[in-house]
Amino acid sequence: MNAPVARKSLGQHFLHQKNVIRRIISQFAPGEGDRVVEIGPGLGALTFELIPRVGQLHAIELDRVLARKLENETAGFGHVHILHANALDVDVCTLCPGQNLRLIGNLPYNISTPLLFHVLGSRACIRDMWFMLQKEVGERIVAGPGSKRYGRLSVMIQQSCSAELVLHVASGAFSPPPRVESVVVRLVPHDQPPHDIADYRAFDSVVRAAFSQRRKTLRNALRHLIDADLMRTAGIDPSLRAEQLSIGDYVKLGKLL
Repeated sequence: MNAPVARKSLGQHFLHQKNVIRRIISQFAPGEGDRVVEIGPGLGALTFELIPRVGQLHAIELDRVLARKLENETAGFGHVHILHANALDVDVCTLCPGQNLRLIGNLPYNISTPLLFHVLGSRACIRDMWFMLQKEVGERIVAGPGSKRYGRLSVMIQQSCSAELVLHVASGAFSPPPRVESVVVRLVPHDQPPHDIADYRAFDSVVRAAFSQRRKTLRNALRHLIDADLMRTAGIDPSLRAEQLSIGDYVKLGKLL
């Protein structure tokens, strides 16, 4: 049987370089009691390294052919469950009820940002997340105010999690090789978020609006949401641009909204 061919429409790039796989597993440090959800297992490069090391493993694969292949290859392992589904439609907390869930995956680059926002919604049951991402996306996640990479993704993730780049991966580690380099990002949900947010939707609305027109000043970008004089009462200069504000500043704007 011929090996499955990567499908461009699904953003598939199969990790195959053994030393990179070993380094990821070493950093992830799976334990025998761990309950792990893998997103986008592909050909199982990480999956088969995790199987003998964890207590439960749920792998979510969108590609029907790959899901069936993994089901056949893992049929003898009672603690391994292959789910043919779109990860955007899965509440990971329902796979292993309780807390302390661990996530890992080589996220399809074409939907990595929506996937990140999706799993953030389940952070209450998650211990940590280790994701392979396009290098640019990883740099956006950890960027701080004043950086060109700093944006909505930076603010929303850093309010919810601590974030760090733990491994750089060259394109040659994949088949077919992507046109970009990659990074592994470690996200750990905060026990206590850095800022209290009473209305998360208002916070998100302000952040989204500010960065959707990041070349404009706050006065113009948020003119339909918050009056400039009201911004001043909260100590926010309306002549600033989105990338110049801290997460705390956005929390203040969310409260005004």
